Amino acid sequence: MTSRPALVRWLGTPRFVLIAIIAVLVGVLIALKPSFLNGAFVLAPLITSIAVFTVVGLAQMTVLSIGHMNIAVGQMAAFGAMVAGLSFDLFALPLVAGILLGLVAGAAIGAATGWMIARTGVNSFIVTLAMSFALLGLVPTVYSALSTGSAFVVKPEGFDLLGRTSFASVCLAGWCGPAAIPLMVVPVLVVMAVIGLLYQRTRYGRELLLTGSNVTAAELSGIPTSRRIVLAHTLSGTLAALAGILLATSIGSFTPSIGDEFMLQSFVGPILGGTLLAGGYVSVVGTFLGITLTLVIRKGLELFGVGIETLNVLLGIILLVALSADRVREIRLRRGRTPTAEEVPA
Repeated sequence: MTSRPALVRWLGTPRFVLIAIIAVLVGVLIALKPSFLNGAFVLAPLITSIAVFTVVGLAQMTVLSIGHMNIAVGQMAAFGAMVAGLSFDLFALPLVAGILLGLVAGAAIGAATGWMIARTGVNSFIVTLAMSFALLGLVPTVYSALSTGSAFVVKPEGFDLLGRTSFASVCLAGWCGPAAIPLMVVPVLVVMAVIGLLYQRTRYGRELLLTGSNVTAAELSGIPTSRRIVLAHTLSGTLAALAGILLATSIGSFTPSIGDEFMLQSFVGPILGGTLLAGGYVSVVGTFLGITLTLVIRKGLELFGVGIETLNVLLGIILLVALSADRVREIRLRRGRTPTAEEVPA
C-alpha cells in the first residue's frame, strides 16, 4: 500500500528526471552519431571525466550542505595535486604515500578555510574567494621554482595504471566494443558510498544538515556548529585534492592548470541533482547524475563539432536553470518541514 505513493514521489524527484533526460540524450546521440559508442576515444574519456567531476561535485556538495560555498575548489584541487606531484618528483614516494600526502594537504587547506569562516563569521564566499586568489599565486610559483617546464612528470609505479587503464567492455546487442570503463571509477564509487553513508547514517552527517538548515536551531540543540563548519570545509578540501590527483593521473602529469575547469561543474552537478544551495539537503547520487548530464551534453556537442564558446554558453544556461530549480525546491521544502538525515537521497 505504501510502495505506490513512494514510487510516485520518486518519479517526481530531480534524480528520476535526470535519469530520463540522460537516457533520451544517449539514445539520440547513438542514433545520430554511432561514434559515440567508440570505447577508446569517446566512452573511456567521457567516463573518466564523469568520475573526476563527480568528486569535484561532492567537494562542493559538502559545503553546500551547511549553506556555504567553496569558490576555491579548483585551486584546492591544484594545491593537493601539486603536493602529491612534488612528493613523487622530489622525494620519490610510492603512489599511495604521495596520494595520501596530497589528500592531507587538501584537508589542511580546507580546514584552515573553515576555521577562518567559523572564527571570524565572514561569509564563505569572501573567505574562499580570498583563498582562491592566494592559491592562484602560490601554486604556479612553486611549480616554477621546483620543476622543469612548470610540471611534475615523475610517475611512481601504478600511476598510469590508475589513470589510464580500462577494465571492462561495453556490449550492446551482441556487439562488444573495446574496454571503456576506467579503473579510477572504482575509488570514485567508494568515495560516493562513504559520503552517502556519512550523511545518511552518522551523527556528523545529521549535524551538518541541521547546521545548514538552521544554524541557530542547531546551536540551541547543542550542536557544535563551528566544528561542523570546519568539518565540511575539511571534507571539501580533501575531495578537491582527490579530484586534482585523479585528473593528474588521467593526463599523465601534474601542472598548475589542474582545477581550472572545476568551479562551474562543482555547482552545476549538486544543484541539478537536488542539493539545496541554502543548505540542509544533499544528494550524492543526484550530484553524480547532474555531472553525467552536463558531460554527456558536452561530449555530444563536441561530436557535432560545436566550439568551446557555445559549450560555455550552454553550461551557463544549465547553471541558471539549476539555480532556478534550486530556488523552487527550497521554497517548497521551507513551506513544509526540514528533511531528516534519513530522507537524504544517497
